[in-house]
Amino acid sequence: MKIIQIDEFGEPDVLKIREIARPEISAENDVLVRVHASGVNFFEVLMRRDRYAVTPPLPARFGVEVAGVVEAAGAEATLPVGSRVAVPLFAHGRDGGYADHVVASESACVPLPDGVLFDAAVALQVQGLTALHAVRQTAPEGQPVLVTAAGGGVGTLLIQLARQAGASRIVALAGSREKLDMALSLGADVAVNHRDDDWLAQCAAAGGGDGFSTAYDFVGGELGTAVAPLLAPMGTLLFGALGRFAVDTVTMNGLLARGQTVKGFALIPLLQAGNLRQDLTELFRLAASGKLAPVIGARFALEQAADAHRLSENRASIGKIVLQP
Repeated sequence: MKIIQIDEFGEPDVLKIREIARPEISAENDVLVRVHASGVNFFEVLMRRDRYAVTPPLPARFGVEVAGVVEAAGAEATLPVGSRVAVPLFAHGRDGGYADHVVASESACVPLPDGVLFDAAVALQVQGLTALHAVRQTAPEGQPVLVTAAGGGVGTLLIQLARQAGASRIVALAGSREKLDMALSLGADVAVNHRDDDWLAQCAAAGGGDGFSTAYDFVGGELGTAVAPLLAPMGTLLFGALGRFAVDTVTMNGLLARGQTVKGFALIPLLQAGNLRQDLTELFRLAASGKLAPVIGARFALEQAADAHRLSENRASIGKIVLQP
């Protein structure tokens, strides 16, 4: 079978395709899944460059979310061969999804409705669960919210879920006309280009009143400091850009003085075994019914993993980047 592996850290070209023996089903409740879609995530770009919070041991393999078809099953597995499934490897401490096959426990597989494409199923795993839990952590009903990185995999889903949760006004922040138009088409009320000199004034005007009840920051760096003054008194800066927190002390003191909150967001601690399946099933149900539209910005063959990483690194893509082994 084919996998993608790195033997050293560096530029996208360190991603090399390797031929290895197809994995065997070693446990009676395991299944062999033929991968039809594997998600590319920005944290994998950082890991490839050894700039993530955790340094992976070499050689390293990437890919924490896949979707495909059960090709073989252990003697005690109840999933029939031919079943369409999503496999959130990240929730089980696994990687290796940049491959044409994976072996997983049957309990790690979530049935996929016929109305949900494989690439959409991948988009609804890391990014879908992140958007779902971000909304649950902030309760935007009746409140104005600011969504940063609104053209990305999380942002495009967050806009839709915040709208469904009853946000009174959604202001989307992105860096290109194409991303702004996409955000508006998905339910944002106003879209602001962060490359404009007066983008902060535009956001403040669009938020109206006292400011935003929540600003969702999945970018990090200087952005948190920049958007903090846009928050309403008692508002929340939900920070989900792990390893890139750079809000300065002066800004933090101002937040505290206004009774505002900086709330850290990490997906894995929010996932519970019983609820993970339920949450993914709910996201798949919304997608199958047309109430949630995952945006697939680009598709690459497995052999083009380096190109997929280049696109992700340039932050030029819209929505989710997917490998199709």
